[in-house]
This record gives sequence, structure tokens and C-alpha cells, in this order.
Amino acid sequence: MEAEPRGRHAPVLLAETLALLAPAAGQTWIDATVGAAGHASRIAEAIGPHGRLIAVDQDPAMLALARSRLGGYPVTFVHSRFDRLPEVLSELNLESVDGLLADLGFASDQMDNPQRGLSFRHEGPLDMRLDPTASLTAAEIVNTWSEDQLARIFWEYGEERYSRRVARRIVEQRQRGPFATTTELAALIRRCVPRRGSIDPATRVFQALRIAVNDELGALERLLAALPTLIRPGGRVGIISFHSLEDRRVKYALRDQRYWQVLTRKPVVPTADECARNPRARSAKLRVAQRIQA
Repeated sequence: MEAEPRGRHAPVLLAETLALLAPAAGQTWIDATVGAAGHASRIAEAIGPHGRLIAVDQDPAMLALARSRLGGYPVTFVHSRFDRLPEVLSELNLESVDGLLADLGFASDQMDNPQRGLSFRHEGPLDMRLDPTASLTAAEIVNTWSEDQLARIFWEYGEERYSRRVARRIVEQRQRGPFATTTELAALIRRCVPRRGSIDPATRVFQALRIAVNDELGALERLLAALPTLIRPGGRVGIISFHSLEDRRVKYALRDQRYWQVLTRKPVVPTADECARNPRARSAKLRVAQRIQA
């Protein structure tokens, strides 16, 4: 059975996010990736008892943790991926909201739980599903997809320059038996990808597998396309990304001057002090835009 989240996650860029989004009393907001409720609790405080927060997460365990932390606030909890937000609002009889935050990172509770298979630092099953009710796992991809399919996702989602070499070695080794654990796969990757600096050679391939398992970029593109219909004129949206594949999509979507006035000419990044306190924040980038009134 999966371990319960322990709530160690520190929200990134918290002060900067709240200052730029400026949630106000009585407003309706969406936290599209509520996680451990670090950002959500501050938004809930700002909108007050007459406001409404819609807390969304595709991970039921994180949603349960958020529920335990947001008691007493006017919160609606929804188990869903954020690309379903148009349907979620329709089910809640809402046309639009005053603001939305999406933190595209992962809670430490998820990364540090070996049973989730999200990290190669601990032995665990090749799972990587953020929503455990979904069907596709990393094990299915690694053990059944063709060499060309594997090479494509390693290159496109991980920007791994040795994508074809890794894919070929995976196909060769799985003929002797399927891959079962994160550490087994990581060991193979390290044997065929040279180390570059301090970054573990398995990092990019694991990123690619996680993105493929959860359709992360597809879900983000669908969310970005829906944002103009979700946010009321004058409302604000903030998105925190953690790698260039995400940030590039966010940047170009929010540049659409038909809908958005960009409030962050350059992405906001963590201070040196925050990175020292929370090393996982070091790659975070926050972009904020306001829905145009017209």
C-alpha cells in the first residue's frame, strides 16, 4: 500500500506568487495543482470566508493532504487533471473564475515515496503515475514500446542526446527479462550515458518517461488553450514551471495579446536564499498574466 504523504513539501516562490496574483476578499480562485496546499492555504486566507477556492489535483493522496490542511476555509476539492477544468467548472455551475495558479512541480512527498517510482534515488516499481487510477505506467513503456518510440520520447521529452543508444540498450536487455525497478533502469542508463557535471545520467530519461506516462505536455497545452475561457476579464493566472519544455509553452501562450497582458516581462525565479533552503526550487520559473478586459 502506498505510504501516506508526510507533508514536507515547501511551496516555491510563495511570496512572489501571492504578490503578483493578488487574490482579494470574496473572489473565486482555482489552485489547479493543490498538492500539499502551500500556495492554496495563502490564497484561501486572502479570499476569506466569502470567497471560494477550487482545489484540484490528480493525485488522491495529495488531495487528501490538502483537505486536512484547508479545513475551515471555503474550499471545493476536485480529483481531476487540470486539462479538464472547463468540464469541472461546468459541473460546479461556474462560467469563469477570478484567478488560477498551476504549480507544475511535484511535492516532495510524491518524489520521496519509493512506491511512486518517480525518482531513481530509491528503489521502487517503474510506475510514475501521478494519478494512480490511470492505466499507463513507466514499466509498460519501457518493456513494450518499440526502440523508435523510446528514442523519440527520450529526445523530445528529455532532450537526451544519447536517446537512440539508451533505447537500443533497453530493448536488448529486456529480451532477457522485463525491467521491474527504478534502480535497475537507472543502472542501465548510467552504463551508456556519459556523466555531464553533477547531473545524474538517468535524469533526462526519467523526466521523459514521467512526461510520457502522465501526458504532461499535452495536458499543459490543453490547459493553456482553455485559460481565456476560464479567467474573467481582469483576472490573473500564474504558472510555475520547472523545465524549458513547460516554460516555453507557457511563455508563448501568455504572449497572445488578444487575451493577456503579461505582468512578468521575464520569469520570476527563486532567490539564492530560497534555493539554499529548498534546492528543488532552483529550476522554478513563474510567469503571470492578467486577462484583458475587452
